[in-house]
Amino acid sequence: MRGRWGVRLFGIALILLIVAAGFGQAVLQLWNWLMPPLFGLHSITYWQALGLLALSWILFGGLRGWPRGGHWRHRRSRWEQMTPEEREKFRQGMRGRCGHFGPPTVEPEV
Repeated sequence: MRGRWGVRLFGIALILLIVAAGFGQAVLQLWNWLMPPLFGLHSITYWQALGLLALSWILFGGLRGWPRGGHWRHRRSRWEQMTPEEREKFRQGMRGRCGHFGPPTVEPEV
């Protein structure tokens, strides 16, 4: 059983390495084909292309298949399922904690 996991892990690592190498080469070719003639920038090396790919992955959101934003999607669906009275009760509770909902309201004493 452990041997299978080792082979599977090696296979996944190999596939990821091939994909990274392919995307790095694609970024290198596209950059060197477009950027120097269009904007007068210097050509880049393969390692700079991989760095640029990693930087863009970090800055612009990574892989779309990963469960990014699932937590907030769940919260939004809970909000949509609330009745107007439950929403107002939630807003009242949040008024003292967050500036987004405005200053806390003071109710007159009866």
